Amino acid sequence: MKAVRVHQVGGPEALRYEEAPDPAPGSGEALVRVAAAGVNFIDVYQRMGRYPLAMPFTVGQEASGTVAATGPGVTSVAVGDRVAYAGANGAYAQFAVVNAERLVPVPPSVDLDQAAAVMLQGMTAHYLTTSTYPLKSGDTCVVHAAAGGVGLLLCQLAKRLRARVIATVSTATKAELARGAGADDVIIYTERDFVPAVRQLVPRGVDVVYDSVGRTTFLGGFDCLRPRGMLVLFGQSSGPVELFDPQLLNRKGSLFLTRPTLGHYIETRAELLQRAGDVLDWVRTGALHARVGGRYTLAEAAQAHRDLEARRTTGKLLLIP
Repeated sequence: MKAVRVHQVGGPEALRYEEAPDPAPGSGEALVRVAAAGVNFIDVYQRMGRYPLAMPFTVGQEASGTVAATGPGVTSVAVGDRVAYAGANGAYAQFAVVNAERLVPVPPSVDLDQAAAVMLQGMTAHYLTTSTYPLKSGDTCVVHAAAGGVGLLLCQLAKRLRARVIATVSTATKAELARGAGADDVIIYTERDFVPAVRQLVPRGVDVVYDSVGRTTFLGGFDCLRPRGMLVLFGQSSGPVELFDPQLLNRKGSLFLTRPTLGHYIETRAELLQRAGDVLDWVRTGALHARVGGRYTLAEAAQAHRDLEARRTTGKLLLIP
């Protein structure tokens, strides 16, 4: 089969489109014929060696497709089932072997491209808004990178919970996308500093800042919060944050800081099915829409990474085997 693998960490050129051994499912596993694979920043971090993996490895942690075969002991899925998953390596390929307990069913009326586009980012937006900081009516949140894959979904889910959404984006075009996703206020951070802009809108400070950007927005996020507000750092697209004195949290108003990751919010199959089920059902009913900002072939994976890292994209990027 064809796959995109990394033999030595580095830039996008480290992604090698090549022939790889045909995988076979073992006990408790299923073989998935990949219909679409999601491109995410965690793929970039792994390619760069920031999150080390044994070499060589097939890139990608999120996909949708159909079950092509099952290994011994598998009862949760059957050959021909339409499924999706997040958090299992090997998605940038024509076939992937996945623990069957990590596969979720895709409703018949949900397109497989849409399913791949919402698994990792949709469940991320789900846990951020319902568990990490459970938004409620009357709350105000800041969503950084609001025109990105997670950002657009975050805006939609925050509005479902009747929160006020202040979005930050880099361009006027991205501002329109954020407004279309439900943002009440949009700050173009390349034109004005987001901190005084947020404080002008909410003088006391907001309840929560959802930050996937990291280094360039991190410290400013504390200045946007009300006393005892929460900064949720769930990504680092601009680079890892610098070391800081925790006493800063005291000085800024007894603030809370958390660095969550999706895996800890879908540890059990029950929680995985609940979160994925909610997200896919919202897609089915039209209550949630994932914008696909680009489709690439497997051979174009390096270009997809370049576009993602340059922040030239909006919404979700997909690889189509």
